[in-house]
Amino acid sequence: MDTSRRTVLAAAAAAGLTAAGAATSYAAEGGTQGKHPVKELFGTLPDGTKVYRWTLENGGTRLKVLSYGGIVQSLEIPDRHGRYANVCLGFDGLGEYLTATAFFGALIGRYGNRIAGGRFTLDGTAYRLSVNDGPNSLHGGAQGFDKRVWDVEPFTAGGAGVGLVLRYVSADGEMGYPGTLRVRVTYTLTPRGDWRIDYTATTDRATVVNLTNHAYYNLAGEGSGSVLGHELRLAASRYTPADATLIPTGELATVAGTPFDFRRGKPVGQDIRTAHEQLVTAQGYDHNWVLDKGVTVRPEYAATLRDPGSGRTMRIATTEPGVQFYSGNFLDGTLAGPSGRTYRQSDGLCLETQHFPDSPNRPEFPSTVLRPGATYRSVTVHSFSAH
Repeated sequence: MDTSRRTVLAAAAAAGLTAAGAATSYAAEGGTQGKHPVKELFGTLPDGTKVYRWTLENGGTRLKVLSYGGIVQSLEIPDRHGRYANVCLGFDGLGEYLTATAFFGALIGRYGNRIAGGRFTLDGTAYRLSVNDGPNSLHGGAQGFDKRVWDVEPFTAGGAGVGLVLRYVSADGEMGYPGTLRVRVTYTLTPRGDWRIDYTATTDRATVVNLTNHAYYNLAGEGSGSVLGHELRLAASRYTPADATLIPTGELATVAGTPFDFRRGKPVGQDIRTAHEQLVTAQGYDHNWVLDKGVTVRPEYAATLRDPGSGRTMRIATTEPGVQFYSGNFLDGTLAGPSGRTYRQSDGLCLETQHFPDSPNRPEFPSTVLRPGATYRSVTVHSFSAH
């Protein structure tokens, strides 16, 4: 089998399709062959390591990804009039990504979200993690996957789309986590412009894993101001209330009759100033919603975000049981994006598909334990339209 044929089959498999299925899907959708990913030098780390930017284009969507942190620097989609805008917050240069703690667009691991006290016990052994969020460990610690340089390999695979395969090996003990973890993340733009993320990981020792992407979205365009007028729908009838340090209390509370009810969709800002204890504690929304579908083998519907002004709409499907909706509460005007405008509170929001925060300390939550011989798998698909 020639190399190009192997590439097509590998990309089709990553997208959950057979080669024949990919070709059929491609023809049915009327897609066109995506442009081959373009690589350019983005910057250099203090130790001399080069950081590259890859540009992907397919189905009317443009995606720019850095080898540093697997960061999505830019996501461009059209509005109802066909006008493009970058709808992800980020920076123009590498320097800001090295110093900022906002996790703009980054791949998050080894454990997305918070672990209480930066510690957990697995199989009778206690582990202490890097603490970087008050008393807690957040997003894998001070030097999580967002601060690592990933190996990146592009692919162009016809009906299966165009994309990047990102690989990283996390050493045993890195940030306190046990086991050597081999991670592979695939970013794919499909012929109809969907952005699909496939995560896989294996370990040589029992560990915990929770991978996600930390893009901040503003569907009106980066630097355009507040997202409080965006309409959000979440397919979740419960959420996990949190304590003063944003660690889940263990309760799965109903959203009915609370500001946390997004089941029918509503503007993000409609209830955000309500004097609800949870909103006061987090200074807005920064909570895990328990998706009604639970853990699924294939991606199922989780959320819809729409900007009424531009008509841009993003629909999210995932295999994960939860989504962290963060309303950009701690953006304080100290960071500026490519537009040259500063980011203030609620100028972007995150919808991080995930297992629940602090699951290693909550046996009643869906497990995040990965053992040797097993493979961690997670898929999230972002679909775009404008109306």
